[in-house]
Amino acid sequence: MNETVIDQIIERNPKLKGLRQKLEAMRPGTYCLHPSWGFGKISAYEPADNRLIIDFEADRQGHAMDPAFCADKLELLKNDSLLVRKHTETAVIEDLAKNNPAELIAQALATFPNQTASSGELERLLAKVVGDTRFKKWWLNARKQINQDARIACPSRKTEPYILRDEPIKIEDEILENFYAIRNPREQILIAEKLLHLSGSVEAIASDLPKILEVLTEAIQNARQLSDAERLHGVWVRNDLARHLEADVETLEPTSSALLERAKDRLADVAEALPPTCYKRFLNLLTRVYPDTWVVVVQDLLRTSSGKFTQECMAYLVDQSFGERLQETLLKWLDEQSLKGPVITWIFKNRDSRKFAAVLKPLLTPRLLGAALYAIDYEALQLNTNRRIPLAEYLSDDAALVSDLLANASPETAHDLAHALLLSQGFEELTKKSLLARFIKRFPTIQSLLTSDGQKETERLIVSAGSYEGRKKEYEVLVSEKLPENKQAIVTAREHGDLKENSEYKMARQDQEILLARKALLESELARAVVTDFTEAPLNAVGIGSIVELLEGSTKKTHHFAILGAWDSDPAKDVLSYKTPLGQVLLSKKTGETVETVIGDARETWQIKGIKRWVDENA
Repeated sequence: MNETVIDQIIERNPKLKGLRQKLEAMRPGTYCLHPSWGFGKISAYEPADNRLIIDFEADRQGHAMDPAFCADKLELLKNDSLLVRKHTETAVIEDLAKNNPAELIAQALATFPNQTASSGELERLLAKVVGDTRFKKWWLNARKQINQDARIACPSRKTEPYILRDEPIKIEDEILENFYAIRNPREQILIAEKLLHLSGSVEAIASDLPKILEVLTEAIQNARQLSDAERLHGVWVRNDLARHLEADVETLEPTSSALLERAKDRLADVAEALPPTCYKRFLNLLTRVYPDTWVVVVQDLLRTSSGKFTQECMAYLVDQSFGERLQETLLKWLDEQSLKGPVITWIFKNRDSRKFAAVLKPLLTPRLLGAALYAIDYEALQLNTNRRIPLAEYLSDDAALVSDLLANASPETAHDLAHALLLSQGFEELTKKSLLARFIKRFPTIQSLLTSDGQKETERLIVSAGSYEGRKKEYEVLVSEKLPENKQAIVTAREHGDLKENSEYKMARQDQEILLARKALLESELARAVVTDFTEAPLNAVGIGSIVELLEGSTKKTHHFAILGAWDSDPAKDVLSYKTPLGQVLLSKKTGETVETVIGDARETWQIKGIKRWVDENA
């Protein structure tokens, strides 16, 4: 493009005046990066159509784009950019990525202003150079190398940048300087640990070891702000340092055993707060402190565990030849309906692993599916946000899981489980239908549930005034804000080019489908809603607006539940929607009667001991 063409473009769109220099740089041979189309090279400009011709990757050659539209979208790349060199010096860049990651990162930092880049900036660039599919594993190895590279200053916090130094500094000297300057005991522990992990030996800091040990011991002993987990972690770092001085760590106060004894009533909190790298050490410590009962202690921790700690507990028990004991415990929890979501998720993920398959096989029954649906529904009822439920996501994503769990189910059991799924509040409607399709594939008669569910759409919903206003507000925001924003996103995305290859357009249309589905559901629910103040609740039988005193059959515990509107469930406050399984079986029942709930193969009885009206108790 010449100056006359650029003048014309700016005249038609004055907002582009600030991008004149960029427009001037859009000449044939210039490499570029587009947020949707990726890496490309400007090959020509066609004056007749006022279009840049850009050759993008993945066979998107000769792509025509309006310079006025793409001026703020295209990132123009210099010839020394790693992304450009990846294509012009492919062999060189691949060799660096494979054999000298630290040098590749140094060269990357050299291209940033002031040779400084945030973690996000550097990782995004390197992911494009190395390839998204292998970047995560490559980056873990690369960081170990640059942590020991004197040329590169690595951040100690996420908010700090990576810096390519003008003059190399020994990494040990830099970390030692930070250790002595910082007075925060938490950071002192982390920095001391980093010093230990720099290399296989501590020769580089040998002369400073006594001083480091002294500072760290004082911090662990006197810092009141340290939690139990932080103090225990600090003791382990201190002990590792002390062993290099051939000190007897059992004579150093406080000892790890003493700390564990002190926190014996808070072991689950300690485990949850420890760094994952300390989990195995924590379990080893339990065996020393509780030599006769450590298996029971680990099982108690496992019951409420999550994430990597669940994995570590399971592996530890199996490695110590307690696989059979673990199996018995898991089966007992399943019978008691006390299996938690994270443990069920772990069972699902590891059901085919060589190490755990034999232990887990007896658990893979319809009852486990029932326990999973219960755990998902329970967690959904506790949430006040749209935060994802990992167990629900895994159940949906693993296409073979439902079929595996229903392998030995009777038609009646499968029907009950499908009904529990329909009532669950932990899944979107589209996800429920997808999961039900897996039920129907094995048990075609379950199709009738979908038919009856469709018929129920005409039934009225009894709701409270507060919940009605909440749904109405959600609908208003959806119609007045979210759908118009989505419509504009679709219009903008259309301008990006060929719709068949336009990822931004596809994403905007997918968002539209979700929003419209939600709009239709809200319209249906609001149309069927009947607002009540619960003043018509009866006294001689359970109704919508009753407070019911119940005796739970299995535990003999007494519960008081308020049975309120369709959208009022709040189990934390003992409030249940009348649409829940327990709410449904209680309606119209009288004092002295017994009802039963069924979730999967698990049954529970509830005896009605008393009935009050909610409005009388909350006047």
